[in-house]
Amino acid sequence: MSLLPVPTPVHASRADALTDFVVHAQLMLDPATPESARREAEPRLLAQLPTLQALGVFELFTIRDPALRALVHDELQAHRMRAA
Repeated sequence: MSLLPVPTPVHASRADALTDFVVHAQLMLDPATPESARREAEPRLLAQLPTLQALGVFELFTIRDPALRALVHDELQAHRMRAA
């Protein structure tokens, strides 16, 4: 048995935000996903953007899908305008 402290992982809500974003992005991009599921996935995906932006995710990674990239870009721009 070790008495060494266990490193604390990334804050759970931040890690969950990234996981949630990726899961919902995959749903939205999958051609087999029904339109009703896409409509449910979009607001959940967009809700993660402020956390991911605060973490710097979008400075490190580029979204390859053009439509998803435009959606995220537009939503981040709208968020900046609301904050200003």
